Amino acid sequence: MTDTALAPDADSVTVADTAAAIASIAAALKAQQVVPFLGPGAFALLSPEECPIPRNSAELTQRLNAKVTAPGRFRTNLTAVAQFIETRRHRKTLDAILNEIFSQTVPPTLAHRFLSAIPTPPLIVDVWYDNALDALLTAAADRSWGQIQGLSHPQSTGEWVKYYAADGSETTAAAAEGWDTVLYKPSGAVTPAGNYLISDSDFVELLTEIDIQTPIPPVVKDRRAGRHFLYLGCRFDHEIQRTFGRQISKRSTDQHWAVIQGELSKNEERFLSQMGIQRLDLPLDVAVEMLQEALG
Repeated sequence: MTDTALAPDADSVTVADTAAAIASIAAALKAQQVVPFLGPGAFALLSPEECPIPRNSAELTQRLNAKVTAPGRFRTNLTAVAQFIETRRHRKTLDAILNEIFSQTVPPTLAHRFLSAIPTPPLIVDVWYDNALDALLTAAADRSWGQIQGLSHPQSTGEWVKYYAADGSETTAAAAEGWDTVLYKPSGAVTPAGNYLISDSDFVELLTEIDIQTPIPPVVKDRRAGRHFLYLGCRFDHEIQRTFGRQISKRSTDQHWAVIQGELSKNEERFLSQMGIQRLDLPLDVAVEMLQEALG
């Protein structure tokens, strides 16, 4: 039997009653039982003219090719293009290009503002390389928070992550236990230190260990337990995206939600079904506005 034959129908993973799903998510958010999981698709709420940073992997791949043109056979593959730059021009060149791209000031989207306004969520996951959410949380002086960022091998001395206090200073895993909100950036980010997981070699190393959870910080494992995940601005049509979604949410509950409008790929349908993720077929801004209204 083929995978296509085994794939669930899109209707089977799409909520039938949107209003009821919104109410359930809002109630869980109020009870601090939701882990928001933010992807680069949040920046699709901005037009290209409004957004100086790449809004998805394809746009980032184009930016990298504009700096160092990769061979045509893999020019559209982000991790391969990053690996080409790292191999041919050195890792420092790749990091410098990424710092230049993502250090530009970007306006926060409605999704970023929504997440930063939730009262003390124990854990937020953000898988893009920007600092929009970082900036919003920093601006809230009464927030007790810090961030954990994934590291590539060249940026580390054997550790998988680094911990940063709200002021950007490097701190410890013990300090992270005391934060009201942990911002987990598993792919790294431009601030405060320009950590990036992006090349083939970065992910080969990570994927050899992530199934046994070694790269996942203890505080993340603790705070995901017994909670639901809410995926915003995420697609799951590539294996790395599905792996991150699966492994970061491991040992949480078996009920989650994702806001994904339009047609799903067969791989996405299968992934959502396997993970117990109920899809809200809505534009992201509409879903966020509905959640804001439900939260009062």
